[in-house]
Amino acid sequence: MKALAILGSTGSVGQQALSVVAANPERFRVTALAAGHNVAVLAEQVKRFEPELVSLADQADARALRKRVGDAVEIRFGSDGLLAVAAHHAELVVAALVGAVGLAPTLAAIRAGRDIALANKEVMVMAGALVRREAEAHGVTLLPVDSEHSAIFQALAGHRHEDVSRLILTCSGGPFREWSTERIAQASVEQALDHPKWKMGAKITVDSATLMNKGLEVIEARWLFDVPADRIDVVVHPQSIVHSLVEYRDSSVLAQLGLPDMRVPIAVALAHPERIALDVPRLDLTRVKQLDFYEPDHARFPCLALAAQALRGGEEAAAVLNAANEVAVAAFLERLIPFGAIADTNAAVLESHLALRRGAVVNELADVLAADVWARDCARKQLALGVDPRSDIMPSGREEDR
Repeated sequence: MKALAILGSTGSVGQQALSVVAANPERFRVTALAAGHNVAVLAEQVKRFEPELVSLADQADARALRKRVGDAVEIRFGSDGLLAVAAHHAELVVAALVGAVGLAPTLAAIRAGRDIALANKEVMVMAGALVRREAEAHGVTLLPVDSEHSAIFQALAGHRHEDVSRLILTCSGGPFREWSTERIAQASVEQALDHPKWKMGAKITVDSATLMNKGLEVIEARWLFDVPADRIDVVVHPQSIVHSLVEYRDSSVLAQLGLPDMRVPIAVALAHPERIALDVPRLDLTRVKQLDFYEPDHARFPCLALAAQALRGGEEAAAVLNAANEVAVAAFLERLIPFGAIADTNAAVLESHLALRRGAVVNELADVLAADVWARDCARKQLALGVDPRSDIMPSGREEDR
């Protein structure tokens, strides 16, 4: 029986991971859970899965949970709680937090020798080189949970790395695939959250609408699979049946197909190296009949090109782009800015960083965190005050220099 700890247990991926666990009680045991503020859902998870340790965002949430579950479980909170869950005695840690908050606990899990089922793409976007080095140093396996990266992982199995010609990520195109540039710029929050294929959290759904999500996945793929950025392509595939492809040097292309259902890539990661039966709809190609593929339109979706630009700009640049995007998406969801301002903000902050620190590398966690703080401040100024971010000075990134 495999022991699991889940970071982000009340989110979309976390809840679906627990549904796989619930369907396979003879295979998995939950030892620790970490959530944000959703006390009610976490209380139900505690009662059902009986973990030894749980954590919430703050002390008030922890107290509220205690009233619901009594003394049945150890309860922690804040960043210390996240780190405790990450390092708890489990064979596999499901990293399903959203955003930069997942980086430190994922690194803590790796340094504790835990294998990682990685759904928190920002971990590899912000610090892919560092995370990869730490995983190799501690003998940890990184198992991708995103459907696209899981597809690549599966298509790479049994083949030599040196035989890989390129990786091809697919994307649905989001809700605005056929919209004009002008219409996209004025899209409402409700329209951006109306994804045609996948049911996801708000932030990742907006990222799918801008195609920033696919850009972040390109960055993640570069580090997860150790393939240079110029050998990673993106194609728009509206049916979301082919989840990604790998081309080999003999021109063979291997793909992983299936109906859109996150439980499949989650189960692949949880059960690795085995496969488990799932109660999910089966793919019938005779009913699908047609699979379409298109080049992405960089003019209408500039965030995709920004990700490629960040990869060329050095290891810090991706962390900067991710932070700026988190601030911009949050502002859009709060209805403070129009949809089109997300890409504009990301571009301005990234340009400022590249003018100051092009080629900067990440040597330690402090470098990433400093770049993240600078980019968030820069994005807020850009949005709220109209300040030219190029006037700011980029910090060195080390604790002792701040």
